[in-house]
Amino acid sequence: MKQKRFILQESEIPRQWYNIQADMVNKPQPLIHPGTKQPIKAEDLFPLFNEECSRQEFNQTDRWIDIPEEVLEKYAYYRSTPLVRAYGLEEAIGTPAHIYFKNESVSPMGSHKLNSAIPQVYYCKKEGVKNVTTETGAGQWGASLSYAAKLFGLECAVYQVKISYEQKPYRRNIMQVFGAQVTPSPSMSTRAGKDILTKDPTHQGSLGTAISEAVELAQMTPDCKYTLGSVLNHVSLHQTVIGLEAEKQMAMAGEYPDVVIACFGGGSNFSGIAYPFMRHTICEGKKTRYIAAEPASCPKLTKGKFMYDFGDEAGYTPLIPMYSLGHDFKPSLIHAGGLRYHGAGAIVSQLRKDGYIEAVDIEQNDSFKAGVLFAKSEGIIPAPESCHAIAATINEALKCKETGEEKVILFNLSGHGLVDMSAYDQYLTGQLG
Repeated sequence: MKQKRFILQESEIPRQWYNIQADMVNKPQPLIHPGTKQPIKAEDLFPLFNEECSRQEFNQTDRWIDIPEEVLEKYAYYRSTPLVRAYGLEEAIGTPAHIYFKNESVSPMGSHKLNSAIPQVYYCKKEGVKNVTTETGAGQWGASLSYAAKLFGLECAVYQVKISYEQKPYRRNIMQVFGAQVTPSPSMSTRAGKDILTKDPTHQGSLGTAISEAVELAQMTPDCKYTLGSVLNHVSLHQTVIGLEAEKQMAMAGEYPDVVIACFGGGSNFSGIAYPFMRHTICEGKKTRYIAAEPASCPKLTKGKFMYDFGDEAGYTPLIPMYSLGHDFKPSLIHAGGLRYHGAGAIVSQLRKDGYIEAVDIEQNDSFKAGVLFAKSEGIIPAPESCHAIAATINEALKCKETGEEKVILFNLSGHGLVDMSAYDQYLTGQLG
C-alpha cells in the first residue's frame, strides 16, 4: 500500500483573504432592510455587527483584504493545515481518481470555524466591545467563538439548537470550559424564543430560531455585538484561507483539482475551499466543477427556491437573496446539526444561479456509511457534516472507476467527529433514521 503524503506550508499562511465579490460577473443582489424594504448599507449593520465586518460584507471592489497581524498570530497556532493525498480511500474504492482532502479538523476546536471566529472577535475587541453573542447548531461554531472570545478577553453567550444541545453534550461542555453561557434554543429567555414555544411547545429548534434569540440578546445587551458562523459574505471571506493554502499545496503536488467538494449548510466551509479556485474559473475559464453536498432532509440548493428571505425564524435579520426552503422551515433532527439551515448565503446563491456551482443531496445513512469507510481507510473519524462531502467525493470517484478517468478530486474535511460518537453509535447499531 502506498504511503500517505502530507504537504505542509507551515511558514506560508495567507496574509490576505480573497474577496470573490470583486471578480463576480453578476454581483450578489443587495440585502434588504426588513422595515423600510430598501437596500441596506454597511452602517445599517453597525448596531448589530462590528463595523469592520459590516464593511467587508458590502465590499465588492477590493479583490484582496489584508489579514490583521493580531489575527495572523492566532492563525499561526494551527495554520497552515495539511493537505493529504487519500491513498487509503482511493485503494478502498478502487478508483483511478486522485483524491485529496484539506484537513481542517486539526484546529484547536476541531473544525474550520475558528478561521472566522478569530477575526470577528478581534474586530469586536478593537471596537471596544465587551460581549459577543451567537447561535450554533452542532456546536462547532459555538465552540470556536467561545475559544476566540477567551483569547481576546470577551464574554460569550451562545444559543445552541435544542436538539443538538441534547444530542451533543460534549460540544456544549467545550463551550462551557471556555466560559461561555450556553442556552438551548428556543428558550424562554427572549421574546423570540417565547413566541416560538407558545406556537409549538415541543419545538426542537433550528439555526433560524437560535439566530433570532442571539440577535435579540445582542440588541438588548450593552457593549455587545452579534457574530455569525456562516451564510454572510464576511464569514465566507475569512474562510478563504482554506482554499488559498490548498491552491499552493496542490501546486506542490503538481496537480490541479478537476472537482472541488464540500458539505453545505450555510456556505462557510464550501466557500472557503471553493472560492480561491473559482476565481480561476471566473477569470481564466478553468473547467473545475464545484459540488456542494447538503443533507437530503434540508436541501436548499437542490430543492429550494431563489427568493428574498429572512436569515432567522423571527424575522429580525435583513432579507437575504438566497436559495431557501423558507425561514420557518423545520428540518428533521439529523445529527449533522451544522447543515440544518434553511437557506444559502447571497454569494453562493448567485453563483449557483449563474451555473458555477452544482449541488447534491445525501441521505443521512449514506453519509455515515461514507464516513465509516473514510475512517477505516484514512484513520480519521469525520464530523457528521463532513461525511456529506466524503459521500459526494466517493460518488465522483466511483464514476471515475466506471469511465477509467484519472480525475483529481479535492474535498474539505471541515471537522472531526470525536465528540459525535453517539451519532456513530446509532448508525453502527442500526438505529439511525
